[in-house]
Amino acid sequence: MKRWLDPELVSVPPALLAAVGGHPLVAETLVRRGLSTLSDVEAFLDPEAYSPTPPQALPDMTAAVSRIQRALETGEKICVWGDFDVDGQTATTVLVSALRELGGDVIYHIPVRETESHGIRQPWLNEQLARGTSLLLTCDTGIDAHEAVADARAQGVDVIITDHHELPRDLPSATAILNPHRLPEGHPLSTLPGVGVAYKLAEALYTAAGNPHVGAKLLDLVALGIVADVAVQTGDTRYLLQRGLQALRRTQRLGLQELIKVAGVQPEHIDAETIGFALGPRLNALGRLADANVSVEFLTTEDLGRARTLASELEALNARRRMLCDQVQAAAEAQLVDEPSLLESSVIVLAGARWPAGIIGIVANRLAERYHRPVVLLSAPPGALARGSARSVEGCHITEALATQAHLLEGFGGHAMAAGMSMDSEHIEAFRRGLARAVAEQMGSRAMKPVLQIHGYVTLGELSFSLVSELARLAPFGPGNPPLVLVAEGVKVVASRKLGRTGHHLQVTVADAERVERKVVWWNWQGAPIPDGRFDLAFNLRKNVFRNEVDVQVVWEDARPAGRVKGVAPVTKPASLKVVDYRDADEPVALLSQVLKGNGAVEVWVEGPDLQSVDGRHRLALVPAETLVIWTHPPSVVTLQMALRRVKPSRVVVFGRDLDVDRPQPFLAYLAGLVKYALLTKEGCVGLAELAAMMGHREVSVRIGLAWLEAKGLLQVVSFGELALELVEVASPQLERAAQLQAELSEVLAETVAYRRFFGRARIDQVLAPSTCSSK
Repeated sequence: MKRWLDPELVSVPPALLAAVGGHPLVAETLVRRGLSTLSDVEAFLDPEAYSPTPPQALPDMTAAVSRIQRALETGEKICVWGDFDVDGQTATTVLVSALRELGGDVIYHIPVRETESHGIRQPWLNEQLARGTSLLLTCDTGIDAHEAVADARAQGVDVIITDHHELPRDLPSATAILNPHRLPEGHPLSTLPGVGVAYKLAEALYTAAGNPHVGAKLLDLVALGIVADVAVQTGDTRYLLQRGLQALRRTQRLGLQELIKVAGVQPEHIDAETIGFALGPRLNALGRLADANVSVEFLTTEDLGRARTLASELEALNARRRMLCDQVQAAAEAQLVDEPSLLESSVIVLAGARWPAGIIGIVANRLAERYHRPVVLLSAPPGALARGSARSVEGCHITEALATQAHLLEGFGGHAMAAGMSMDSEHIEAFRRGLARAVAEQMGSRAMKPVLQIHGYVTLGELSFSLVSELARLAPFGPGNPPLVLVAEGVKVVASRKLGRTGHHLQVTVADAERVERKVVWWNWQGAPIPDGRFDLAFNLRKNVFRNEVDVQVVWEDARPAGRVKGVAPVTKPASLKVVDYRDADEPVALLSQVLKGNGAVEVWVEGPDLQSVDGRHRLALVPAETLVIWTHPPSVVTLQMALRRVKPSRVVVFGRDLDVDRPQPFLAYLAGLVKYALLTKEGCVGLAELAAMMGHREVSVRIGLAWLEAKGLLQVVSFGELALELVEVASPQLERAAQLQAELSEVLAETVAYRRFFGRARIDQVLAPSTCSSK
């Protein structure tokens, strides 16, 4: 179990809350992430409201553009030197495409990982210089290439470096160096990855040529590189990703169109997660296991046949990559079983003679996530240098830790969370000991137990397409803007089954005290203990697209025993809630009219048949407002809490009108009417939570009611999928089953009636928590 951190208490300005609208969790999250003004929020949510930073804000941009313009004007040969990961592939393609469109004589080179590794190696540099290169332009590499830059300049070749990796103590003697680390921390361009720097250079070149908007067609490439390189999504990096995702969904690149097809992705649903888990790994497989120079052709070809051939090759490479990763992970885990003392260290360092260097970084990342500490994996074939990949955890700058062991390394480089290195195999043991000391000194007394930041508390009944859509306004998610982790308290597992051919994943069905059920996917379960009894579930909520069907997916993050300090109250309830009690009023409609004429925003919460006669909203449609009018009796205290969290009122006006659908027969008749309406107007698709809100009842009642209608032969539930129903008319009654369900429904409705009676008759300070109310 992780160490949970409850959300920080924040005060959202009323004007901001009203402007953002929707679920209050959106506005609260924006404030927690440092966005407290309307202009900042608009720029974050809408790329059209963001003012992108001029390329010239990058140091040396003017010098770089001037030198490239001279090369273009005089016909000099320009060599673009890239890197083999997705960031490097896309950065190379951006610069090659832009320079060719501007009339340049361009060649390019991406190092082959197996033979060249990262950076600029002398033999291969000499090959490119021998082709007549007079200007060397790097991307996603070169910031520490002192020797290569000096050698190129000695041969009369100018060098422009575009890179985003950590700056060395001394910079190479290049003509220009474009690197966001040369900017102050917090600058809008400071988190650009390699492709982002390349794009800003292309943008400056197009502007200098009088075509400032032409570069927008490169944004699909930029989105791929930003996500695949796990760049921090703030400032211009987020803006470029937002616009890049828009471009990627309608990309005209034949290669990407074919890649999207083989990955089984629907273009209109592409998001950052799609890149991270579907598109990025396939492109990365090319650089990890083959020659990434092909990527430029793949991303620029206008030959459909060639695009299809290369997409198929990438798919095959990705399948091989998955197999190799599983093999290496199994071998690494076996080492830890054989030598359990390795897990007592602050860092895990493992080596394998036959581990492919191209995929060990992926496995290192898996192990870092599992064991919650930095991991270094080394490919150490006999008679050759050991080459390694490091992945870190929050709180440990792995490249700085590596620097303490520089005397043992042939070379190293990277950033806070990932790095690469090479060394003589004889030094591995000394390296392990020295790196462990360095990591321990960095992390101090901080435990290896990971922290889980909680962003909000909800009920299972609130998990709907509507909530997913609301939270998606904060997307794209990633470093700097993590996806929200939500908590449902007091749930229990009622069913489970293994998923996948290996059974490493699990699907569990959880239910809360209201008997609302949801299916939860537990990725990488791998036999972990399933909680007994009631527990609090931390999860992600996301849209899931599978076989052309869109559903809501609940993804298991962590669990803790129920009954600890609750996070709901301090986050969702105001310190003092004024209550106006009109439950026994003789003329409620007239009083409601007076309330609506008052000052401030008013939300009228109404459900059931009264939705047709009173201008209000059901529980899922409520938005923040100063006053909440409770027109109809809530079906449960959980539903009441949900409404209070959504509206976050400072005043509540309680009418609490009775519903006429609390007995089985009128309940089933009204539900049947709503079902017929869904069949006529929504092609039979309707959310279970939405039906419950329209009925003014709990989901468990609606679920039993639908089962009764099905047993009576009035409809068939074709897909009782998580949150959406598809309904078609049939005629095959099961009368005995219907009788059992009606008896069960009567019991459930009796519980609802009992709560409504309490809500209508109890003192108002009992109905609403006394610590948060003052009656009037």
